[in-house]
Amino acid sequence: MKLNRTLPLAFACATLPLGACTYVDAGRNLASTPAPAVEEAASAKAKNVILFIGDGMGISTITAARIYAGQKRGQTGEEYVLPFEKFDNVALVKTYNTNAQVADSAGTATAMHSGEKTKIGVLGVSSSVTRGDCASGLANPLPLLGEEVKQRGLALGFVSTARITHATPASVYARSADRNWEADAAIPEEERGKGCEDIATQMVNADWDVALGGGLGAFFGSDAGGRRLQADANLPARWAARTGGTYVTTRDELSVADVDKPVLGLFTPSHMTYTAERTEAHNNEPTLTQMTMSAIERLRENKQGYYLMVEAGRIDHGHHAGKAGLALEDAVEFANAIEAAIISTDPEETLILVTADHSHVFTIAGYPRRGNDILGLVVPPSDGGSEVAEAAKAKDGKPYTTLGYANGPGAIEHNHENGRPVPETGVDARQQAAIPLGSETHAGEDVALYAQGPGADAARGVIEQNVIYNIIRKAFGWE
Repeated sequence: MKLNRTLPLAFACATLPLGACTYVDAGRNLASTPAPAVEEAASAKAKNVILFIGDGMGISTITAARIYAGQKRGQTGEEYVLPFEKFDNVALVKTYNTNAQVADSAGTATAMHSGEKTKIGVLGVSSSVTRGDCASGLANPLPLLGEEVKQRGLALGFVSTARITHATPASVYARSADRNWEADAAIPEEERGKGCEDIATQMVNADWDVALGGGLGAFFGSDAGGRRLQADANLPARWAARTGGTYVTTRDELSVADVDKPVLGLFTPSHMTYTAERTEAHNNEPTLTQMTMSAIERLRENKQGYYLMVEAGRIDHGHHAGKAGLALEDAVEFANAIEAAIISTDPEETLILVTADHSHVFTIAGYPRRGNDILGLVVPPSDGGSEVAEAAKAKDGKPYTTLGYANGPGAIEHNHENGRPVPETGVDARQQAAIPLGSETHAGEDVALYAQGPGADAARGVIEQNVIYNIIRKAFGWE
């Protein structure tokens, strides 16, 4: 197939709504041990691999996002199909960490990028590590897929709507005894000077071709509004001097940066803006789709191939806030990015994987009628029977929303004069929850893995999360 090689056209396609571009169809179980090799894979070898990670995008989120995307297009929603749901190869993925039944993003992303499960809250180090102990981290390194990609002569990129030093993108290039050591100031004083570099420093010292996301605060000192110990610290300048690469801070700068040079894009002080909260003031902040397309355009300049990791980090943050609308808007944008990647790559040479690192305690319930507003109150079908109609109201006689959480900041307060308040609805509403917490938590059920391209047939059955690493290496022909 003929590929679009022009960056302006890629950006134009990236601005279109979902579906506007033509879709191309295309016994012993120790979690701390390396993942077993994948026994079968497609005979064809992948030139490129793109791993899309929807942070916190559990199966209930996929279902709700499918309905939400369909309803945004004027459909009832349930019949809609997200682009990656057309992939023929699907597996269920077990996400637990070695010391945690319900995982975090650091341990899960490490599993996918090292081939080994590890503890909650650590990056690129084995389960023998003691979290927060520098010496322990240095003594227990794991292999990093990003390092191997560059050693084998391929191009490497990572993109995220979270801080680029956050757990999932950092798993591509960093090792740390604590995921929170994003800047040197975040390392406790007692652990400084022992040989551990903060994640931002590791990133600018690593070898890669494209890095796009938020989080410039970890790269600068207080003179530039950052949080590094040295007031005049400027890690992007140091990186550019070492690599000859281009540092950009806006969408416009990214669109005109040389495609044959490394590019570092840091577009916001912390995480990037939620899709639902973008206004004209955010027009020069690239979308996930635009960053994905820019990365593909640049990485494919390497004729040997590339590895690209794309994270929709703010799906997770919307759920933690108990605001399903924020999460679903970012999930739809994630689907936009995936569709753009499908269109812009050759399925005969590019393996595309779509998965999540973990799920959330997010539910769809209440027997709402077909086509009911997925962000609205439960309205039962008119002919559903008395028991279904009765279930549309709680025992307090008040309605409730189709979407809800088992815990989180939207917990129902019982000390109101009139009891439970009528729940809010809409994109910015906070769904009600059962257990009061400042931040809603992850969930422990399996997540899905969707695959298309060379090696995709290895995505089947129920697999450990660290097997994704082996699927990628097998597709590249490294196993």
